[in-house]
Amino acid sequence: MALEITSANFEETVLKSDKPVLVDFWAEWCGPCRMVGPIVDELHNDYDGKAVVGKVNVDDQQEIAAQYGIRNIPTILFFKNGEMVDKNVGVAPKADLAKKIDALI
Repeated sequence: MALEITSANFEETVLKSDKPVLVDFWAEWCGPCRMVGPIVDELHNDYDGKAVVGKVNVDDQQEIAAQYGIRNIPTILFFKNGEMVDKNVGVAPKADLAKKIDALI
């Protein structure tokens, strides 16, 4: 299961990470998010120790979503050294997301 990222742990987990970070912005009511969720969980397991993979519930963490201008979900942001370096909006195959993580490792 991917990490739950909140405003309380966002800075430590995402911005201060020494590993690449994938952050999935999602919501319970979002159908496409339910398709991406299991993929993100698999990536969390696949990249354990190599990258941080987490999820932000946009309903619970509206300030983080607003900070990054999240207007459509699912949106996946990729961070490296505290900077957002890539973005994926909508449903994407696992291989595409893995390729983006691999490029950051």
